Amino acid sequence: MDLVKKGPIRYEPQKDDQPIMIEMAGVTKEFVKPSGEVHTVLQNINLQIAKGEFCSIVGPTGCGKSTTLGLIAGFEQPTSGIVKIQGETLRGINKHAACVFQTDNTFPWKTVIDNVSLGLRLRGVSKSEAYDEARVWIERVGLKGFEKHYPHQLSGGMRKRVALAQCLIIQPQILLMDESFSALDVHTRSLMENELLTIWEQTSASVVFITHDLEEAIALSDRVIVMTAGPAATIKGDYRIDLPRPRNVSEIRFDPDFMKLHEQIWNDLRDEVMISYEQIYKSQ
Repeated sequence: MDLVKKGPIRYEPQKDDQPIMIEMAGVTKEFVKPSGEVHTVLQNINLQIAKGEFCSIVGPTGCGKSTTLGLIAGFEQPTSGIVKIQGETLRGINKHAACVFQTDNTFPWKTVIDNVSLGLRLRGVSKSEAYDEARVWIERVGLKGFEKHYPHQLSGGMRKRVALAQCLIIQPQILLMDESFSALDVHTRSLMENELLTIWEQTSASVVFITHDLEEAIALSDRVIVMTAGPAATIKGDYRIDLPRPRNVSEIRFDPDFMKLHEQIWNDLRDEVMISYEQIYKSQ
């Protein structure tokens, strides 16, 4: 079995024929430095992500992974090209998406149930209804009994569970995650990765997951996108991960097929990492 299917960069729906949820067509993003110099972060990005697909983006530091996520979220607008969500050009904030970042996005003065229910309350749902739904999601992320705790009373992993419940309670069609588990210890990280997969498999959300960890990307994803080193980064490789689901991220890493995938994708990624290191060295 051909476990790795690389390219073409422009992705077409597979046999399940799911509709395209996210499309980036010819997207270039530039910033103007304080010196007035124009810095091109991304250049001619063409990417399609299907409904319900779990897609990870990997690449060397500074290649524009987070910028890509920001464009999909609508935090930034492309300098050229277009971003489409469900076939419609994105203008402003992406109302179909929710974001989980590396840092905690919980409010320290609110309890777990208040943090989780906030998204519904802001959408006009009554407090009692929002609390009822929040209790469901708090239990789904394994925090039943901690409803009245404050974030400072929770571990890092538990706060990440709160952040996930905060996002998922509004039932987003797109979940955007930027190095969301990188600050966790290895055991908690593994637990959270499995928790994420369990919840994702119960929804139809499309996930865009940014990570520096290639093993994490392969273990979680349907596809792994490899980006080139910046500046003017673009997509170098587009790999379909044909490993069976459901997966346990700790166990799948020892599968011979997983190791083959890792070797093949790393061959692409390693060259870009070395280019990035050389650029950093020369700039010092």
